[in-house]
Formats: sequence, structure tokens, C-alpha cells
Amino acid sequence: MAAYDFKAIRLFVAGPLAADTVLPCDHDQANYLLNVMRLDDGGRIAVFDGVHGEWAARLQRNGKKGLSLIVLERLRPQPAGSDLLLLFAPLKHARLDYMVQKAVEMGVSRLVPVITRHTQAARVNLDRMKANAVEAAEQCGILTVAGCDDTQPLAAALAALSADRLLVFCDEGAAIANPVAALQAAGLADGGLAVLIGPEGGFSDEERALICRRPRTLALSLGPRILRADTAAVAALAVVQASLGDWR
Repeated sequence: MAAYDFKAIRLFVAGPLAADTVLPCDHDQANYLLNVMRLDDGGRIAVFDGVHGEWAARLQRNGKKGLSLIVLERLRPQPAGSDLLLLFAPLKHARLDYMVQKAVEMGVSRLVPVITRHTQAARVNLDRMKANAVEAAEQCGILTVAGCDDTQPLAAALAALSADRLLVFCDEGAAIANPVAALQAAGLADGGLAVLIGPEGGFSDEERALICRRPRTLALSLGPRILRADTAAVAALAVVQASLGDWR
């Protein structure tokens, strides 16, 4: 990643971004910049749209409450996006917020909530999930915002995966082994990666059989301890990124 200013105020905006473009701020953006961050006319921030990289922008007041951003020069080019999906059983409120934020920080490109027999929450608030994904990208210098899918049945989510995508199935019933060695032995094809995290009640026998029938599926234990679902997601993504992902 190119040099990153950790002190910069960063804002995700609707593009496209280019020099001298004028971007009107909505009410929430104006409130954040003027009242929360205490910036004023002429203040500088960094903006990104998930496509055209990161740009410097200058604040321009429009009356008492109006605010626009004047796009200046590009600070960082748009990096190549990752191809790492996270399939997960929905959690409740704060724990789901945490998992979404950490997944984005760990390089997930798409979040796919799936319904299983023991799922605790029947649905997710899609707008809240998207907001958490954007906030994580803004705070951590990430230029690509993860996509967020609607909740869907596990079987439908599995069927939608390409046959050559490696599915890492985090299964408490799998034999305890070295996960790094298992991932490296499985290898990575052109289809990318997907990680599947179940609910804290675990997968049913029928679900486990359905998952294991899929080609290019690796059942992986995360160790001898039982992890909460949000912790398991972070642990699994760390192992995957270190073994086959962009940490190598």
C-alpha cells in the first residue's frame, strides 16, 4: 500500500472522482465534517469512491449549513481488489457490527449473510451493515468498500459460488490439524476464496453434508477451543490471509 496519512480525515463519497470536481455534501456528511470534526471553510480531507483511488479535497461552505468538497490532486491510486468472500450466519447487533468491521479490515471483498438451522438472527439490517463496512474502510485507509448481500439461505449461497472457488469451511467437527499446512496443500485456483462461518449452535448434520458435497471445499478446524462466531471469523480470515491471501 502507498504511503498513508494516519492523521487524515477520510470520507467515502459517491464518484466519479477527478481533479476540480465539486461534490455536494449531504446533511450527515456536513454535520460530521463541520460539527464533529470541527473543520471549516478551506479545510482539507481525503476522499475515496471505491473506484478511482484516494484524493485530497477542500471544504467550501455554502451559506450557514451547506457544504461542498472541491477535489484537488490524487493521493493514492486504486489498488487491485481482493476476491475474498465471507459467508456467515447473522449475529445480533453489536457483535455483527464488530464482525463486519473486522472483516473489512481483514480484506474481505463481499459479506454474505446466510440462514442456517441454528442461526440466532433471522435477518440483518442491510443499511447498518453497509454503514459499518464504509466506516471501517474510512478509518483504516482501505480504498475498496466491501459489498454487502441480502440474507439468503445457506443452500442458495453455496450454489452461487463458482465451482473453482476454494471454500474454507470452518467446522468444529473437523480433525484438529495445522490450518496453514492444510490451506497451502489445498492451493488457490483462479476462482478466489470464500470463508464460511456458522452460528454458535453449529451446523446441523444435513448442512454439514451439503457443504462437504461441494467441490473445492476444505473443512478446517480453528483449534481445540470453541470460539464465538465473531472471534472465529477474525481467526479464520487471519489464517487464510497468511496462507493464501494478500499477507504472503
